[in-house]
Amino acid sequence: MLKMTKTIFKITAIVGCAAITLSSCSNENPPLVYFPDMYFPVAYDPLAKAQDAYSKHENEIPAFVKNNGATGLGPIDGTVAQNPEGLADPAANKAMVPLEYNEFYDASKLITASPLDPANQAKDITRGKLLYEQTCSACHGSAGDGQGSIVVSGAYSGVPKYADRELTIGSVHYVLTHGRNSMGSYAGQLKPGDRWRVSLYIMSEFKGGLSAAPAVVAANATPATDMAAPAASSTSPKK
Repeated sequence: MLKMTKTIFKITAIVGCAAITLSSCSNENPPLVYFPDMYFPVAYDPLAKAQDAYSKHENEIPAFVKNNGATGLGPIDGTVAQNPEGLADPAANKAMVPLEYNEFYDASKLITASPLDPANQAKDITRGKLLYEQTCSACHGSAGDGQGSIVVSGAYSGVPKYADRELTIGSVHYVLTHGRNSMGSYAGQLKPGDRWRVSLYIMSEFKGGLSAAPAVVAANATPATDMAAPAASSTSPKK
């Protein structure tokens, strides 16, 4: 009798374990998971109604509800515009070869005025000075003499003086956008309008104004303000 009782218990235990195992693998009764949004991530369509992949209830996020369920929200009041001047460069879909880079650099020397509003020039120069001190002076120096803190420390050398260079506001902007020699592009650090402001400050402070420097322009070159591809700086001549 005792032996039969033990056998029944064993059979019951085996059947029970099998039932639990099979039921836990059922699609109709999925196992409990924590943080389901991490197990079932939702790729929201910003123009469509947002739904939870792991729940049938309506999305109750207030901002989405007010937008009829869509997640593509407008900017918050007071948001700082990233490009108020509308000077964004085209996407860099094509890398320039050295010949193209140099031709466009020569062409940029013909640009002697910025697209910024001349009525705001004083404010633009003031902001350009601030950005120059924050971004450029470590190498180029506050006086534009190539004796910034990095150079003085001995960590780097060979930064030219602005006074020794033939520059225009267009060529300065071009180098800020595409880089030249050992200097990389600052298009990722400075917004389009701010690159013109820094260029304006450099010309005003270190070159005596916006007068054009003499330059030899390649026959097939065109002004380079619309170019936005990275430069092959290692093969470029000095600026």
